[in-house]
Amino acid sequence: MEEKTLDIPGVILKTLSTHGGEGGFFRELIRGSDPFFQEGFGQFSHSLVLQGVAKGWHLHQKQVDWWYVAAGVLKVALCDRRPGAPKKVVELILGDHQTPRVLRIPPGVAHGCKALQGPVHLFYITSREYDPGDEGRLPHDDPSIGYDWTRGVPID
Repeated sequence: MEEKTLDIPGVILKTLSTHGGEGGFFRELIRGSDPFFQEGFGQFSHSLVLQGVAKGWHLHQKQVDWWYVAAGVLKVALCDRRPGAPKKVVELILGDHQTPRVLRIPPGVAHGCKALQGPVHLFYITSREYDPGDEGRLPHDDPSIGYDWTRGVPID
């Protein structure tokens, strides 16, 4: 397992190992003993996102999210909204034909996504049970972020 910290403190990508054969594969996502998972389990959820649908922005003050895309291709955008943090946006792609990874999103980091190829099956664990008082939302076109959800995938 390899962990990679992105340009936003606390945002981590954990590369997963896949063990496959003729009958399919096995992929371990998270262990309770992983330092990557130190905040622990609160809730396990599954979201279906249809192709072309964008969901942005929301964030939490206390909750950590761990995202895994089981099917489809999802563009994820992240922006650190914690006091004193630079408001840069980080993008990444999760899902089919990508290196299998779990994304850790810490509190205070606004996040959104767009299904590039779908439907997308997004499985996510949160460190706390759903609490509407902890969930914040920002408009998809929030000028303080300046992110264009209609823009395509960057060319490397």
